Amino acid sequence: MKISKQYFLTHETKLYAFKKFLLILLVFISYFSFISIKYGLSNGFFVTILTWSFFVLCTPIADAGFLISFPLRLISNIRMILSGIFVYIVAIVVNLYAYFLTPQVYNKTILLQLFKHILDKPIPFWLIIILSFIGTFLSIEFGDELIDKTYHHERTKYHTHKNKHRIIMMIFLFTITFVIYTFLLKELNVDIPL
Repeated sequence: MKISKQYFLTHETKLYAFKKFLLILLVFISYFSFISIKYGLSNGFFVTILTWSFFVLCTPIADAGFLISFPLRLISNIRMILSGIFVYIVAIVVNLYAYFLTPQVYNKTILLQLFKHILDKPIPFWLIIILSFIGTFLSIEFGDELIDKTYHHERTKYHTHKNKHRIIMMIFLFTITFVIYTFLLKELNVDIPL
């Protein structure tokens, strides 16, 4: 399927998706460049991929997976829901490798230390991963709809389910705030008896 410049310029939803993809790609490349300068190319690549997997597994929006899902959708017309499953499998495999074979990599950045803290405590912190999974696949549905429709007012799934997505986001924000506070208290060696 050949995609012309007009495909993106004449359809507001596709232009929005394309701009979103370019922004996420720019952030990913910038982060990779910074981390590679700090830790070297091979370590930088692994830290970047592990950080990407954090955003796949621990945020209820599909932006990290969008790096793979969007181009796949354009090139092969594979639904983002299927590529989203693939993205989740890759993120889990990357973490299984890191967690069991190179756990010291989680000490490279504060974000990865927080991620390790979440992984170390399944109860209650894996609630973040579960909420993120639900929110991600809702937003993947919205992403597929962006590609399928021409105008935003045609997006019936988005308009029907956006409030559910917002509720999941609010629960997620509350949970992640709780996790960050407990992580910071642990790092500062503050013990609050409950």
